[in-house]
Amino acid sequence: DVNILVLDTEVYSNTGGQTSKATPLGAVAKFSAGGKSVVKKDLAMMAMAYGDVYVAQVAYGAKDVQVLRAFLDAESYPGPSLIIGYSPCIAHGIDLAHNLRQQQLAVNSGHWGLFRFDPRRAAEGENPLHLDSKEPSIPYRDFAMSETRFAVLDRLHPETAHRLLDRAQHQTRAKFHLYEQLAKIAVGESDPSTDEQH
Repeated sequence: DVNILVLDTEVYSNTGGQTSKATPLGAVAKFSAGGKSVVKKDLAMMAMAYGDVYVAQVAYGAKDVQVLRAFLDAESYPGPSLIIGYSPCIAHGIDLAHNLRQQQLAVNSGHWGLFRFDPRRAAEGENPLHLDSKEPSIPYRDFAMSETRFAVLDRLHPETAHRLLDRAQHQTRAKFHLYEQLAKIAVGESDPSTDEQH
C-alpha cells in the first residue's frame, strides 16, 4: 500500500515557477512568456487508466468534506492511491490570503474538477468514478482574469490571450463532459460481443 499526495501548483514551484506539463493552457510562466499553447496533462486520467489505483482530485477551498472523504478512502484502499490537490501558488500571481476563494473559482469555472475513482466500486458492479463537482457555473475567463499568470497576457497580447482563453473555455467544458460520461458508464453489464448467439 502506497499513498501519494500531489500538491499541484501547475508550475515547477521549487525552482522558480517554470512552465511544466501541468501548466494550464494560456498561463504565463518562465519559458512560456507568450502563454502556454498546449493543454495541461491529466495526471488523474493517466492513473485511472491502470484500473487498480485509487485516484482523487480535490480542492480544500472548494469542498473540504470531499477532501476528507478522499483521504479516508485512500487510507483504507488496499493498494496504491493518488490524491491530487489543487494548490494555489505565488507564481499564479494572487494574494495567497485568498487561496480558498481561488480554489472555489477554479472548481466553479471547470479549471479543476473534483472526483474520486475507487476500484472497489467496480468490484461491486458499480462505476468506480464519482464526480464531486458540478458542471462549470462561471466562465473560465472569470477565473483566469483573477490571476496574474493569465491576466498579464491579456494586457500584453490581448488577441493571443483571447484565443488561448477561448480554447481553455472549450477544453474545460469538454473535459467535464468526458468525465461526466465516464461516470455514467454502466459497470458489470454483460458484453454483447461475448453473448452466445441463439
